[in-house]
Amino acid sequence: MADLNLIDFYKDTALILLNLQRAFPRRIDLFVEDLIGPDQVDEFGLHTKRHEACLGAMLWLADEGYLRFVTTIRQEGIDQAVLTAGALVKLTTINSAPLTEIILDDIPSFEANERLTMAEHMRRAVASQSSEQVIQVMRAFFETPVNPGSI
Repeated sequence: MADLNLIDFYKDTALILLNLQRAFPRRIDLFVEDLIGPDQVDEFGLHTKRHEACLGAMLWLADEGYLRFVTTIRQEGIDQAVLTAGALVKLTTINSAPLTEIILDDIPSFEANERLTMAEHMRRAVASQSSEQVIQVMRAFFETPVNPGSI
């Protein structure tokens, strides 16, 4: 079994990417609290490690070329975030490998193809609340890195 921090990382990155895909091409403010719920700061005003890890996932996605943003909003989130072209292409790419359970009976081909995109695999994995499914889908997504200069 994967380390708990990696399970959280895969789930956080899926939620971040799906939120940005839903808003694309608009730039949005993305808050940690909206993704993982409210956080209680300690007596020194410091966030929990879980909160810091989710913010770290946002920053990692930016460093790896999956999203752009203008600035951080204190330790609460990122300001004016948007997917990169490479991330958008990866999210909308059809992946017919059975990453999640998909039923394609008697539906139009366009809708069938939509159900095979990486974004849809992510949605299904997150909705299943299965750590194993989330890990499988996100590993497949990250298998080939986004090259920020190529698109």
